[in-house]
Amino acid sequence: MNPIALASALMIVSGSAHAVVNAIVKGGRDKMTARAITDGSSALLVVPAVLMVPLPTGAWGWLVASAAIHAVYLYALIRAYQAADFSAAYPVLRGTAPLLTAIVAIGLLGEGGSAAEIAGIALIGGSMFVLAIGRHIARDALGWSLLTGATIACYTVVDAHGVRAAPSPLSYIAWVFLTMGITVVAMFGLVSRGRIFASAIHDWKACTFAGALSIVTYGLALYAFSLGPTAPLAALRESGMLTALAIAVFVMGERVTLQRGVAVIAILGGVALILIG
Repeated sequence: MNPIALASALMIVSGSAHAVVNAIVKGGRDKMTARAITDGSSALLVVPAVLMVPLPTGAWGWLVASAAIHAVYLYALIRAYQAADFSAAYPVLRGTAPLLTAIVAIGLLGEGGSAAEIAGIALIGGSMFVLAIGRHIARDALGWSLLTGATIACYTVVDAHGVRAAPSPLSYIAWVFLTMGITVVAMFGLVSRGRIFASAIHDWKACTFAGALSIVTYGLALYAFSLGPTAPLAALRESGMLTALAIAVFVMGERVTLQRGVAVIAILGGVALILIG
């Protein structure tokens, strides 16, 4: 298969899996505990891989930057989910990300992007904001959602460069999950003053599954970045909003409106533009 076609397919699958992980975290009794278990279990699961892959020589700086950005991202994500409904916060934070990623990757770093790809990125980002219109989202929740989107764009660009700098994609993938898991558990343990360890018993099964699924979703995304350009691939990952919408409707009992239907069609149009670009 053509490398770009493979990367595009991996990103679309990654986006759907990512929506499932976020729905599990949002549904947890304690959002901070749920995220700590998710990332901590991911770190434990990749330990055997870390022992088998080469050291990520040439990518250590990217790994450190990624862990720091992910710490800010996950704290902002938890605050957004604590303050707003899943269907209100998720479109905003995911809609912000591809637009900012494109600005950084194409505008500042000079990565290529065709007119069709740029149009598709804009259409996906704009459509995801449309999904949030009409949903009640308080000012603080909006602020946390926008900060989350900005950090997604930052770690996307950092990890795209890191996975290309490492001796192999699998090396970077294994180490990024290990460093991220250690960082997140330590951070949330300190912030909660140990509460997450006491409350972990409630959601550990679902969140351990989410941790395994996280390896799949972001592992696929990182491998895709090793094959193709950052901005259009990052935007393709946001096609997972379709899965998020399905979860919101069929699992969480939320309503589908004409506005949402049009936004979904627009997202599909954006995906098509990127694929033909």
